[in-house]
Amino acid sequence: MKQKIYSYILVASQYTAMIILIIINKSAFLQVVPLALFCIGFFIGIYAIYCNKPDNFNITPDIKKDSCLINHGIYRHIRHPMYFSVALMMLGMIIYNLNLLNMSLYTLLILSIFLKARKEEILWCQKSDEYEKYREKTKAFIPFIL
Repeated sequence: MKQKIYSYILVASQYTAMIILIIINKSAFLQVVPLALFCIGFFIGIYAIYCNKPDNFNITPDIKKDSCLINHGIYRHIRHPMYFSVALMMLGMIIYNLNLLNMSLYTLLILSIFLKARKEEILWCQKSDEYEKYREKTKAFIPFIL
C-alpha cells in the first residue's frame, strides 16, 4: 500500500508542476522557441504511445501485471521517452520566463520524473532479466547522451 501511495504522490507532483507551469506561462505558446519545444516534445510523446501497447501504458511507475518490454521505435534509443517528452515540453515554459517560481516547478517536475523512472527500472529489473540487457544498450532520457 505504501508503494501505491508513493506512486500516486509522484504522479500528482508531476502533473501539478506541469499544470501550474502551463497556466502561469500560457503566453509562452505565442513565442516561437517555447512553442517549438512544446510541439517537439508533444510529438515525441505521441510517437512513444504509438510504439507502446495500449495495455502497457500506465501513468504511475508501477508495472502492470501482463506488461511486456517495448524495445522498438523510440524505445530502441531511450527507456523513458514519455518522461523526455514531458521535460522537453515544459522546458519551453522555463525558457520563456526564467524566474524562481518556474525553475522551482521545473525542478519538482524533473525530480518527480527521475523518481518515477527509478522506481520503474527497479520493478522492471525484478520482473525481467531481459531489462538489464536493455538498460545496457539504451540511455534513460536523452538519446545517445543521458
